Amino acid sequence: MSNRPKLKLNLTTPDKVIELAGWICLIGIWIMTLSNYYSLPETIPIHYNGAGEADGFGKKWNILTLPIVSSILFVGLTILNKYPHIFNYPSTITQENALQQYTNATRLIRFLKLVVLIIFGLIVFKTIQNVNGNADGLGTWFLPLIFGLIFIPMAYYLTRSLKKNNTKNTG
Repeated sequence: MSNRPKLKLNLTTPDKVIELAGWICLIGIWIMTLSNYYSLPETIPIHYNGAGEADGFGKKWNILTLPIVSSILFVGLTILNKYPHIFNYPSTITQENALQQYTNATRLIRFLKLVVLIIFGLIVFKTIQNVNGNADGLGTWFLPLIFGLIFIPMAYYLTRSLKKNNTKNTG
């Protein structure tokens, strides 16, 4: 790993769009949380089981943990994404394949940042709906949605990474 090339990647248009969407989601989570905070009851759902039903309750300030954790994850992954040479890869990184592999890996991280924000945003939204009586839990669709949003892109980018490596080895 220490002998991997260190490259500065330029953001492509899709990368910029994903990054902008992430910032918009992060700001949206904060706006949604803060604009509804004072109207929340003192006790709100703070945990949901696998079926999407509220099974833990706490003080309303607990809702602030979602945008705080979202912000920490977003900033942390943004910083991490500047160092693709330290990532784990399914193949050996060489001077010839580094640009493609790093671009693919950083795009995956960028997309997963957006997915995390979407998931946290949905939890805030559904929690607010629950306390306002407009919903009952997260819904049975929530857990499969989370798995799909996380694992489908990971499988896609992993497959893409392996294909790019095989193309370089055979070509």
